[in-house]
Amino acid sequence: MLPVLAYGELLIDFIGLPAEAGLPPRFAQYAGGAPGNAAVAVAKLGGQAGFVGRVGRDDFGDFLVAALEREGVDASRVSRSDTARTPLAFVALDAHGERSFTFYRQHTADLEFTAAGFDSVDFSGAGLLHVCSNTLTDDGVAAATIAGARRARASGWLVSFDVNLRHNLWPIGREATPHVLALFEHSDLVKLSREELDVLRGDVPEATWLAGVLERGARLVVVTDGPEPLRYFTPTRQGRLVPPAVRAVDTTAAGDAFCGGLLYGLASSDVTDATLPALLEDTPRLETLLHFALACGAFAVTRPGAFASLPRREDVSAPLPA
Repeated sequence: MLPVLAYGELLIDFIGLPAEAGLPPRFAQYAGGAPGNAAVAVAKLGGQAGFVGRVGRDDFGDFLVAALEREGVDASRVSRSDTARTPLAFVALDAHGERSFTFYRQHTADLEFTAAGFDSVDFSGAGLLHVCSNTLTDDGVAAATIAGARRARASGWLVSFDVNLRHNLWPIGREATPHVLALFEHSDLVKLSREELDVLRGDVPEATWLAGVLERGARLVVVTDGPEPLRYFTPTRQGRLVPPAVRAVDTTAAGDAFCGGLLYGLASSDVTDATLPALLEDTPRLETLLHFALACGAFAVTRPGAFASLPRREDVSAPLPA
């Protein structure tokens, strides 16, 4: 079993509760943040997961570190800030469990993270580093993200990049697309939604844009589309897979559960930089792995919250590749 290390933001998800007549809106506190969710997803499935990032020395930071540790994630590389607070997100859900976010993330602890934060990470051997785009919204933390991905790849680790684009986190005047494209150059696995694909490609035809991502260095690109078929692309092939049909209650952790399932599958199969090409050429093995990740995502949407909704291995009946 290879180690999986997630890097990025940890935050509090305040998720809206059903409205009650005569009462103001209410929110329940959950641990969240896309890379944190992915790390917990790996750990709950039985993998070896760690997290590197930064939170405030406040009650919310205490809550998040304790939540990671409770789920079996190594939080020893989570640093604490005495001057900046832990970020917050308020999540409203519609009747179909779809989300809208309001973030409180100005001058927060995660934005203080620098490339030196990776000095505590042992990148020897093989492993997987998982990152998201929310650490590209500021020059300093973006430089740290690129530095971490470069260091991981130079050491022979695989780098997984979930785009997870949150437009209202990007400052006015800072365009997301060039920063996301820059990180593609240091990523082996790229996961994005159909909506993110449409935003990032602009007027470029989809096939041309996806080919460009692969030319930049990515070796597997996965495009999810909620309950619609997933599409995957490698330098030599492509395919479509239908996700399990479920009734969605809360889609907050759907993509992170999918990523966690994919990372766990790769780690448990000891897929390394050297053996990834063989997996990508073996369509049955690759599609079995993606079906497992889809099953993890489908399970998560049937429950509220982020960490709390992620499956354990016994919750997912889909097989992993032999």
